[in-house]
Amino acid sequence: MATAGVRRAQREETGAALKRAAVRVFDRVGYLNAKITDITAEAGRAAGSFYSHFPNKEALLEALLTDVLAGSDEPAADPAHSGDFTDREAVRYHVAGYWAFFRRNRPAMVALQQAATVDERFARRMRDMLEPDLHHLAEHLEQARANGAALPGDPLVVTTAMTALMSGFAQFWLVQGWAGREIDDDEAVDTLTSFIFSGIGGTPVPPPGRPRRSP
Repeated sequence: MATAGVRRAQREETGAALKRAAVRVFDRVGYLNAKITDITAEAGRAAGSFYSHFPNKEALLEALLTDVLAGSDEPAADPAHSGDFTDREAVRYHVAGYWAFFRRNRPAMVALQQAATVDERFARRMRDMLEPDLHHLAEHLEQARANGAALPGDPLVVTTAMTALMSGFAQFWLVQGWAGREIDDDEAVDTLTSFIFSGIGGTPVPPPGRPRRSP
């Protein structure tokens, strides 16, 4: 029995090591250029060990997506979490959570986006897995509309615009970057928050204490 437990623990550690190695390889060469042998070499495992855990590279990436989404559920239990999007701070809380989430999982997020561009099946699977989060935000927007916010459209449609904005903004600043101009986390979060809060019918309020930049 003890031997079986040791083998199970070793198997779980190998699977975790392969996923950690994949994140490093994806960050270095990109998902599309990464080879399975690159991942096993990075993990210090035999090439054949990969197929004992994942049938292909896409399955490994889907396992990473599952892990990433599991981590994204944690802030919902935070006492500071509020669904009242007529309150700018409630919007900022969600924006800050997404920004920190993308920064923390940047290699995996980029790999997911790359995979979705070449594999429609994977793109559909990713949309299906992200759908609960979209409905969660849509419920907040429905609550905001009930509290008097003048939403520009259907809550679920507005949610897709909101998430596309956050994703594209994070992709630009945390992945591509802009030569000669950096953005810190507070500026990024405050800019997104003000843009979204204004767009969903809130009253624009400049973030406190942030100096105006010259063009």
